[in-house]
Amino acid sequence: MDAAAPQNFSFLALFLQADWVVKAVMIGLILASLGSWAVIIDKLFRFSALNRAAGRFEDQVGSGRSLEDIAGEAGAHPRHVLPRMLQAALKEWRDAKAKGALGEGQTAFLVQRIDRMMDTQIARETAKAEDGLGSLAIVATASPFIGLFGTVWGIMHAFQNIALSKNTSLAVVAPSIAEALFATAVGLIAAIPAYIAYNKFSTDAGKYAGRLENFADDLSTAIQRRLAERV
Repeated sequence: MDAAAPQNFSFLALFLQADWVVKAVMIGLILASLGSWAVIIDKLFRFSALNRAAGRFEDQVGSGRSLEDIAGEAGAHPRHVLPRMLQAALKEWRDAKAKGALGEGQTAFLVQRIDRMMDTQIARETAKAEDGLGSLAIVATASPFIGLFGTVWGIMHAFQNIALSKNTSLAVVAPSIAEALFATAVGLIAAIPAYIAYNKFSTDAGKYAGRLENFADDLSTAIQRRLAERV
């Protein structure tokens, strides 16, 4: 009667009945999945906040108001990179103006310094935006193979049990095979969201970097226009 009793194929039962190696694989995959979801949630809020702040500041700059007034309203230590770029560019402009280094032949060096400064800030902010994407890539690529390892190990263990019991009926084989295949399922559960999120946030980071570069180009053009008006 016990052999004919229905088997429990719930996730918890499959986990508890699995071999210790398969259990270790599944625990590792679950932890990796939780870590990837922490990165996913963080990036969702981070990119949303960054783009909202960038949009508001771009609207202020495009309103026609004085750049000095906008930079002053941003405070001494603005959190977003766009006002920091504006303040740094205006500081370079003021320093060069105070030193009388705005003559012909010197303006090109000033523009180059401003461009290098903004490129450095863009590279730094882009690296911050991409922080954590490497872990998503690792989870997305490694999880299916780790799950497959758990499956192969579980199937080997199942065949060993079959050989020892000398019983190849489906009732004996099915639970062990289900436990092994569950490791692959856990690997895919960890990998698929990480893969989708990695591609989405990589695209978002590229778009954000392009937004910063466009702002830097516009700011550099505005500085060059000021310099041209003084010549």
